[in-house]
Amino acid sequence: MTGGPGLDHFRELLENERARLEHARAAVHHDGSLLEETGDLAIGSGDHIADSASDTYLRELDGGLEENAGHLLAEIDAALERIDNGTYGLCVTCGKPIAPERLEAVPYAARCIDDTRALESQ
Repeated sequence: MTGGPGLDHFRELLENERARLEHARAAVHHDGSLLEETGDLAIGSGDHIADSASDTYLRELDGGLEENAGHLLAEIDAALERIDNGTYGLCVTCGKPIAPERLEAVPYAARCIDDTRALESQ
């Protein structure tokens, strides 16, 4: 990678984002079942069906957030590996340099904007 901010700058951005995502993923992680969490499987006489639905919805939302964080962490790890092997900042599709502005916005970007758009339009 030539010109613009150095690799140390991008490594720091990636490591900071990694730490933020790991913290966020840990905050939404659920070890037990909904039954273990709420202590109740069925809606009791004092429970409202909306409360149960809200608990279920929030649990599913947390699961989606946790899964998304996992995908982003994998992309960050791949970007750190590209830094280590000297290919960071080069598009994995065409081999051309990725614009420094793109890397500032998305430091784990593996493709130039043209190849990203082409992939997304498929």
